[in-house]
Amino acid sequence: MNFFELTNHHLYFRNDGELLCVSPWGDNSLRVQSSLMDQIPEGEIALISPEVSDASAITAGITDERHAFMANGKIRAELFVQEWGNALQISFYNEKGSLLLREISNGAALGRKARKYHALPGGDYHLKVSFTSNSEEKIYGMGQYQQEIFDLKGCNLELAHRNSQISIPFYVSSLGYGFLWHNAAIGEVHFGTNTTEWIASSTKKMDYWITAGDTPAQIEQQFACCTGKVPMMPEYGLGFWQCKLRYYNQKEVLEIAGEYKKREIPLDVLIIDYYHWPHCGDWRFDEEYFPEPKKMIAKLHEMGIETMVSFWPQVEWNSENFEEMKQQGLLVKQVSGVDVQMTFHGNNVFMDATNPRARKYVWEKCKKNYAALGIRTFWLDEAEPEFTGSDHEMYQFHAGAVSQIGNIYPREYSRMFYEGQKELGQEDTMNLVRCAWVGSQKYGALVWSGDIWSSFEDFRKQLCAGLHMGLCGIPWWTTDIGGFHGGNVESDDFKELLLRWFAFGTFSPVMRLHGLRLPGTQIISKSGEVREWTGAANEVWSYGEEAYEIMVKFIRIRELMRDDIRTFMKEAHEKGTPVMRALFYEFPEDSLCWNIYDEYMFGPDLLVCPVCREHAQSREVYLPAGHNWTLAHTGEVFEGGSHITVETPIDTIPVFLKDDRMEYLIKKI
Repeated sequence: MNFFELTNHHLYFRNDGELLCVSPWGDNSLRVQSSLMDQIPEGEIALISPEVSDASAITAGITDERHAFMANGKIRAELFVQEWGNALQISFYNEKGSLLLREISNGAALGRKARKYHALPGGDYHLKVSFTSNSEEKIYGMGQYQQEIFDLKGCNLELAHRNSQISIPFYVSSLGYGFLWHNAAIGEVHFGTNTTEWIASSTKKMDYWITAGDTPAQIEQQFACCTGKVPMMPEYGLGFWQCKLRYYNQKEVLEIAGEYKKREIPLDVLIIDYYHWPHCGDWRFDEEYFPEPKKMIAKLHEMGIETMVSFWPQVEWNSENFEEMKQQGLLVKQVSGVDVQMTFHGNNVFMDATNPRARKYVWEKCKKNYAALGIRTFWLDEAEPEFTGSDHEMYQFHAGAVSQIGNIYPREYSRMFYEGQKELGQEDTMNLVRCAWVGSQKYGALVWSGDIWSSFEDFRKQLCAGLHMGLCGIPWWTTDIGGFHGGNVESDDFKELLLRWFAFGTFSPVMRLHGLRLPGTQIISKSGEVREWTGAANEVWSYGEEAYEIMVKFIRIRELMRDDIRTFMKEAHEKGTPVMRALFYEFPEDSLCWNIYDEYMFGPDLLVCPVCREHAQSREVYLPAGHNWTLAHTGEVFEGGSHITVETPIDTIPVFLKDDRMEYLIKKI
């Protein structure tokens, strides 16, 4: 029997209706695809096709009837057809012959399947792909899950988006490889101690990509080459951003901007939050509250401040655009029941970002009502999209059933604005977005961690989230400084949290102050209509003189670092390098660095150790081996490879300079 066929660097396996293909895909990387009925549907939902830099690194062959191999540089796949049932098992090795990953065997009489297709009505499949598990392996990445867990080994993760949860199915392994589940279906992954199982609720094929490298940095760069890199960060992304829920009128926006200029506090971006519009889906300024938006934006530009405006993809039934969009088929379709996908100030449905016609229609509205006024950057909220109840099987996108393709929505949402802005000739494109998927970064996505709670527990969860997101190809990531929900401006405990978070925000890819601060104020229109409320003041002068001095100090530190931050962003643009880096990314040979998540590198030379425990007067810090470390606050020098305890007064954050780098920060922090 001829199980294998080799054609043009594509190794095929056929048995009992299954067709499987292994092919080189980028440097040191392989792509594996399979489907039933002897055909593999074409197309890439995230992967791009980079050239292999060394074609001689690609070798393949059929050893005998039951054995074949495909190698590309540092990675080698060995395919073995088992005697019992002719089941195929694939194993992946690095160039040293060490096992990286292996599909499960059929277990002989057990009759297990590494690739188990379960037929669904309509011709699709429920798919489970199973690999053996190495108990010593550590796993990082997978997007953003609201949990204080760094090593994901043992975790069960939902492959679906929610407000503050982002599923990006790529991980970096401590064994020296990266793995992408190239499937946008709603599903699950189980990193168990006995097996690793990937599940797609509805799909047409199996598709995954695996890469090998000597370091996490090499793995990350190869992943970026195959999924896309961020643009160069605009200059206004390097400084401080001011926001709150919500500046509800033009007068307030200009007063806040004027106060920052009066106090000579550097401010790069001022953000106008949601419900500056009459109804969701109108996508324009409400004339009652913003009578002269063009003049307002021009005044902000005169002050050197960029204006960001919020955008929601919901279309309320009373919106001026609802009927036309429904008639044109530009909305997400609900397959059963009443067409209500979210209730907020009325009944709402979502525009279909996977539909090119919908993207064009909505961008034309934004071009006319925002870009033409001078708006160059947008806040793309509700990006999951936030279906009430998260019942994905109830909805249909233009690109397919949500259960089959749903996770691509946030990427296509970012794409809508990026491509529209590029058509206008805008080169420095960056938009803030609440969710992402594989490849979002190439569309200028700055991802924030969603509507999180204002607590030290949630603060610690964001440290994990930011490091995981950086390893998933998303170097632009940020949080609401102080958290979003529950922060009371009159609470001393909240002020402590805010100051600790503000210091962390200084050493985040983007420094952005935001949140729903209590107590709030109800807003009523001239016609008597109750509008969305506004939270308490959230400017740096809103929390008392002591807090003000501390926050202004950190804003000025951010300014001092502007040239270095620009360099970090250039590296992200050129190589896909995270700006906020797990310790093992820079120090993979130091075994202790693989277990630490409450410290990180900001760029290559700055070790940041946030204070994320309430009322903490000190904290323990590990200094990676092989370097000298200068405590910026005092100028003291410590040898690496040691644990030390440092004092943590409320006006500082432990930051260490590697090998005398960035000395201008000494005694500034």
